[in-house]
Amino acid sequence: MPLIILNTRIHAPIEVCFDLARSIDLHQESMKHTGEQAVAGITEGLIELGESVTWKARHFGIVMKLTSRITKLHFPDMFVDEMVNGPFHTMKHRHIFHVSEGHTLMIDEFEYTSPLGILGKVADAIFLGSYMKKLLVQRNHVIKDTAESADGGSTIF
Repeated sequence: MPLIILNTRIHAPIEVCFDLARSIDLHQESMKHTGEQAVAGITEGLIELGESVTWKARHFGIVMKLTSRITKLHFPDMFVDEMVNGPFHTMKHRHIFHVSEGHTLMIDEFEYTSPLGILGKVADAIFLGSYMKKLLVQRNHVIKDTAESADGGSTIF
């Protein structure tokens, strides 16, 4: 099961980083290049424990839908979203936040299993793992830039 771990240092309060990471609006902004839109469930604002969102986006030239639910949430330290329907066999994304030396450390642990057995494993090795990491890095840059901006993302909420 592939696991992508990213550490992002953000010079902003932990509460701001936590809320930006669960902002539907900011997620859509960070994934504009894929045309990603929230089309069902929570479609704007901050997603909360037990709530779900269905995303529609174009990846590899194919329009896909993925529904995830927030299965754990402890403000402002961590939340977990898990796929309940979509293109992966399984998908779990842990968002962890720590205050360290005057900044917030945002840790992403993104774990997934591709469908199609051995073909999925080959796709992971050839392109899917690097593609998913690139998406997460891009999303984290948007969170970081927004959190560190003059308004700290207050226009998102």
